Amino acid sequence: MWLCGLIPTGGGRLRPALGRSQANVALRLDPHGGRPASAGLGALSSKCGLATLLDPHGGRPASAGLGALSRLPSVCRRALNLGLALACLHFGAQAAEPGLRAVQVSDRVWFFQGAAALGSAANRNFISNAGFVVTDGGVVVVDALGSPVLAAEMLAEIRRVTDQPLRFVIVTHYHADHIYGLQVLKDAGATIVAHGAAGEYLHSDAARKRLADSRQLMAPWVNQDTYLVAADRWLTGDETRLRVGSYDVLIRHAGPAHTPEDLVVSVPRLGVLFTGDLVFSGRLPFVGQADSRRWIAALDRLIADPPRLVIPGHGPVSTDALAGLVLTRDYLLFLRSAMGEAARKLEPFEQAYAATDWSRFEALPMFGAANRMNAYNTYLLMEHQGEHQGKHQGKQQGGQATKP
Repeated sequence: MWLCGLIPTGGGRLRPALGRSQANVALRLDPHGGRPASAGLGALSSKCGLATLLDPHGGRPASAGLGALSRLPSVCRRALNLGLALACLHFGAQAAEPGLRAVQVSDRVWFFQGAAALGSAANRNFISNAGFVVTDGGVVVVDALGSPVLAAEMLAEIRRVTDQPLRFVIVTHYHADHIYGLQVLKDAGATIVAHGAAGEYLHSDAARKRLADSRQLMAPWVNQDTYLVAADRWLTGDETRLRVGSYDVLIRHAGPAHTPEDLVVSVPRLGVLFTGDLVFSGRLPFVGQADSRRWIAALDRLIADPPRLVIPGHGPVSTDALAGLVLTRDYLLFLRSAMGEAARKLEPFEQAYAATDWSRFEALPMFGAANRMNAYNTYLLMEHQGEHQGKHQGKQQGGQATKP
């Protein structure tokens, strides 16, 4: 049983057999579910004060007080085994979650939009986007959302829309909010496709620790029955073309950028592009440990030949394809300019951050949650790149000095 303690309520919806904690626990990892972020900025706040930072070196929770959440899966199992129907009825009203609903955004293309929030038990880790394309040869899904229950509801929506078989799930990158639903879609018969650069992270201690912490913080939606799923087909080239019915699905490797394994997926005949987390539409990106220089270069390539419709990794679909691409790129450029200048001058981060004019971006959703961390990570990145460049120039000068 892949979902512990969840019972159907009809209409593709699931709810916990017991009411979950009302604590709104914010997950401060690389907050949208990627690799651990740099520390040094303090814990993010949450409504109940139970926000958790991960130690960036070990990935272990730095705060306590999460016992109720970590014990919830076993409590659910015992409740089900004992048949505590009255408990389910008592908590059902407050615990029930609205089911996902697919929104058609173009001919043959449907979309699910996650919340502009940190992943938590309260939102079932529904903070990222996913979508699917219905061809005459089967269904192609892009990304799997952040928990098995969400993927189950997505699958129910696919079944509502079409009776075509589920053929492929293309993973744009292996961040938690995009992959914890993979097990459901694989069990439904899909072939999982991802770039081989994700393999190192997938099999790392960081990925295992991330899952362990998510099982505590996001129970019962992510629990002991949730596991990491490897791709059935690992891509290695720059471009792969899948023929599904009479449609070509073009998969291009855009990393290293947001992650080393970034993929963008297009269906040229339909004029649609799925960007994964290369694009955050109408909201502030999470930068994490990204190579922002290469991320900007990847966005520049997309801007040079924009599609008709962009489906981003986070935020609303944009029919103004350039808007989301340009917003994400310009924010990254601004970060590198402001923090790079501070790093070159050896200006302390706190002083540089306070002196920077953030007015162009501060009204965007997630600014308060993400901007300070983004700036700090970029400061460290620019500091490291400056040191590396200085050593490289020093070697060149030294070599020239020894020539006769």
